[in-house]
Amino acid sequence: MNKASNPVIWFEIYVSDMQRAKRFYENVFKQQLPELSSSNADSPMYSFPMDMKLPGTGGMLVKDSKKSPGAGGTLVYFSCEDCSVEAALAAQHGGKLLQPKQSIGEYGFIAIAEDCEGNRIGLHSMK
Repeated sequence: MNKASNPVIWFEIYVSDMQRAKRFYENVFKQQLPELSSSNADSPMYSFPMDMKLPGTGGMLVKDSKKSPGAGGTLVYFSCEDCSVEAALAAQHGGKLLQPKQSIGEYGFIAIAEDCEGNRIGLHSMK
């Protein structure tokens, strides 16, 4: 691992219904997810907006017949201005609020939601 950078550089959230998942994430984070070209028409991919010159990590929604969405895997945290806003939007757009906003001391606040595909996602904010 390169000690000069953040250890996470990419993430993939596996989905079974791409259009449902795409709508969920676009509604929760109020951003369009552009489709990425793929050599496999059976594995559509949509990317979260990113700028490779800025800190943070990029990632995408992936439909892959060899992978399944669900709550038992990795937990990805999304940066938010106030994580209670996105937590409420998740619940309004087909997800579930699993853990409401709570303080993590000097590191800000977190909330945990389940998306419309059954994946758990973390939400983080400093206020």
